[in-house]
Amino acid sequence: MAEIQQDTLGSTEDTLRFLDMVGLFGTQAMIALGKLANPATGKADKNMAAARLFIDTLEMLEHKTRGNLNSDETKVLQATLTDLRLMFVEESKAPSPTTPPPAPEPAKPTEGTTEDPKVKFRKTYE
Repeated sequence: MAEIQQDTLGSTEDTLRFLDMVGLFGTQAMIALGKLANPATGKADKNMAAARLFIDTLEMLEHKTRGNLNSDETKVLQATLTDLRLMFVEESKAPSPTTPPPAPEPAKPTEGTTEDPKVKFRKTYE
């Protein structure tokens, strides 16, 4: 049978570390969901696969630590997971913004010619 860790006075530091870790994974998931700007790029880009990975990691922590967390740790982990799951579903349903490719610029006539810029080919007979 699995051993259950009891919360003791000496585990305050562990509680803080655990809450920091949950916050770290939660923040990374929010960056991947495009809810926060990526500090490296300054842009809010979506990466749903990365978001799913962070959420799955938190779910694994919830499963593996069940019965070993104090009430504060449990509440923070559950609240973080609930918020991230809702955001993930919301972003999954949102249409992905697609920008149309830029239209090519029309060819400019060279100096001294009066050619129509819309004409792509010109056949000459000599």
